[in-house]
Amino acid sequence: MSPRKGSARASAATALAAAAWWLAYTHLTEFSDGVVRLLGVDPASHLGSAVGFFVFESPKVLLLLAGIVFVMGVIHTFVSPERTRALLSGRGLGVGNVMAAGLGVVTPFCSCSAVPLFIGFLQAGVPLGVTFSFLISAPMVNEVALTLLFGMLGWKVAALYLALGLTVAVGAGMTIGRLGMEEHLEDWVRAIQDSRPAESASEAPLTWADRISAGLAHDREIVGKVWPYILLGVALGAGIHGFVPQEFIAGIMGRNAWWSVPAAVLLGVPMYSNAAGIIPVVQALLAKGAALGTVLAFMMSVIALSAPEIVILRKVLKPRLIAVFVGVVAAGIMLVGFVFNAVL
Repeated sequence: MSPRKGSARASAATALAAAAWWLAYTHLTEFSDGVVRLLGVDPASHLGSAVGFFVFESPKVLLLLAGIVFVMGVIHTFVSPERTRALLSGRGLGVGNVMAAGLGVVTPFCSCSAVPLFIGFLQAGVPLGVTFSFLISAPMVNEVALTLLFGMLGWKVAALYLALGLTVAVGAGMTIGRLGMEEHLEDWVRAIQDSRPAESASEAPLTWADRISAGLAHDREIVGKVWPYILLGVALGAGIHGFVPQEFIAGIMGRNAWWSVPAAVLLGVPMYSNAAGIIPVVQALLAKGAALGTVLAFMMSVIALSAPEIVILRKVLKPRLIAVFVGVVAAGIMLVGFVFNAVL
């Protein structure tokens, strides 16, 4: 089959899949109501409310995630990792931090899986503060997080989270960069900074069939990894939505208690989850009266400052640099929480 015919068939199949996606997405309410009726559960009861939440949100989130990740997978075929590293390695603080944080938006990694790219950037000669902007942004502000926030809480919250996350990533990276703590990298990391990865040979241009295949592979890789977290997170959110009293949540995570934001950050750090697992919980907390700033601080700390990430970073960073990283990022997250609790 000629490349042109292959691309035409792939495009037609993609158009049909998009139509089926839209049909399914626009009939989620009917599907959810039908399942609740089929189960014979009173929709007004605690159990009915929890079941309805789970049955509606699970396919909604999975459909949104599959669609956006596919599109991003196609977009990724136009940008090579070598070119990205070369671009960042030629930038200093400020512009480099903004570019690295922006790169994190289109890399759907959890905090642990972002660490190898962090090391690769250091090896390519990217400044330390710039690499930290990527390390913070990649797990906290990526296509998965923004897609789920848009689907579950609306575009305003998603846009707000994007602005806040990029601000924390850029600000923390610039702060760490200005402290000049390169000597607190582990010796083996400093040694590999003297070597530079060889430029890869130029590849043949990709056809649209190749790009669509790459998008599907991106879907299989990302959605295939996170769907259990999505179901677990939606189940936990459904439990909160249906059974936890509103007064209880508002009392702990409301805006009136000054200690709620630091407590939310401290609670979030030992937890390990990605955006797929924690955003349904965030939705349920907000619905129960928790303050937006407190909930966003909790979410950011869970995603960007997980305990497993810190353990992995210990192989790359010396303890003092890890402490500075955690302290600077936590301070930025708490500032975000306090500001938005004060003004909203």
